[in-house]
Amino acid sequence: MDEVISNINTIGYIFTVVMGVMLFLLPQRFAALPLIMTASYMTYGQVMGVGPLHFYLIRIMIFLGFLRVILRKEFVAISFNSIDRLIITFAVAYAIIYYLLRKDTGAFIASMGFVYNAVGLYFIFRSIVHDEDDYYLIFKMLAWVMVPLAISMIVEKTTQRNLFSIFGGVPEYTLIREGKLRCQGAFLHPILAGTFGATSIPFFVALWVRGAGQKLTAVLGLISATIIAVASASSGPVMVYATVILGLFMWKLRDSMRMVRWVLLFMIVTLHLVMKAPVWALIGKIGSVIGGTGWHRVALIDAAVEHFNEWWLLGTDYTRHWMPTGVTWSEKHTDITNYFISIGINGGLLSLILFVAILVYCFKTIGARLKEIDPAEFPKKFAMWCLGVSLFSHIMAFTSVSYFDQIIVFWYLLLAMIAGLAVNRVNMKKLPGHS
Repeated sequence: MDEVISNINTIGYIFTVVMGVMLFLLPQRFAALPLIMTASYMTYGQVMGVGPLHFYLIRIMIFLGFLRVILRKEFVAISFNSIDRLIITFAVAYAIIYYLLRKDTGAFIASMGFVYNAVGLYFIFRSIVHDEDDYYLIFKMLAWVMVPLAISMIVEKTTQRNLFSIFGGVPEYTLIREGKLRCQGAFLHPILAGTFGATSIPFFVALWVRGAGQKLTAVLGLISATIIAVASASSGPVMVYATVILGLFMWKLRDSMRMVRWVLLFMIVTLHLVMKAPVWALIGKIGSVIGGTGWHRVALIDAAVEHFNEWWLLGTDYTRHWMPTGVTWSEKHTDITNYFISIGINGGLLSLILFVAILVYCFKTIGARLKEIDPAEFPKKFAMWCLGVSLFSHIMAFTSVSYFDQIIVFWYLLLAMIAGLAVNRVNMKKLPGHS
């Protein structure tokens, strides 16, 4: 019989019980709150091991969430669309390819864990988040949940001690780089914490625009998210924050996005042809201005292109020779600070193509929904635009960090909300007066 080992402390147990009860008892519209709170406040140090299996608290909540949507039959609200099918195909393909390269028990467990996290989170959110009113409620919940996290990071910034270290999984004393404290809260890395804050900014702007008593919540969310992003003292979240601001200002060009895309493509191709270095070397130039390790990100992309033959089919389990530096946790790998490259390394070119297809279909869905909303409904139309801005900001984040902790909760929540727009479009067309 497999031995059960638990690192969950008393506070963790109490928190899990409370969140579990909330998950079962809260009405459908509030059911996402326990998952959001668990991802924001519980570290990966709170884990129960059963033999080779690791059940982090978020995985326990995924299991309970599955039970809820099955017992309440909330899953019947899902009307499958292209995004749903792509996410399932991506998760399964990634898992199969990851296992085929390694063919051992550890690889099988890791691949099943990926499917469990991705498909589990996505379809729980798809079952309980249905329409624009639900989206606004998600924005409000995120705003209020961020307040305690922002306060904790202010404390961390002033005392150099992470309050979440009592749960394990994060250092007690805050990391310092170039004389700056890099706060991380409950997240496994400062960049991931800062990315969580920066990618949430569009939601709170959408709340502000809606008005109707939402402005206090919007301000709290904006301030908290900004504190979290700034306290991480990382260049990645700074670039993401700048991307968010740019994306919000692009609202004025919403009706000319096709032209904007072609102009951008032309500029990228032209720069690639005239520059002495590849066009992605611009990432390094930006990094040199705002600080950070932009040179590493550029060199990593160069290495991935150069060693394409090593990973395109089934990924690769050895990247140490790609870069001059490695990682402390493995003799086989270098630091893969790019989510796109990470997906290719672990799931081959097929997984990477499927992942990009998910992003493309998400943008197409947002664009179609924007065209359907009456211009007189400006707040609702702008909120849909903000979903697109958040998606674009995540893509920017992917160039500086791989998603490997609880930030995936917020990533799959965003994908589920966008997929819900496609369902709303189908339902609208079935109503009288729509074709």
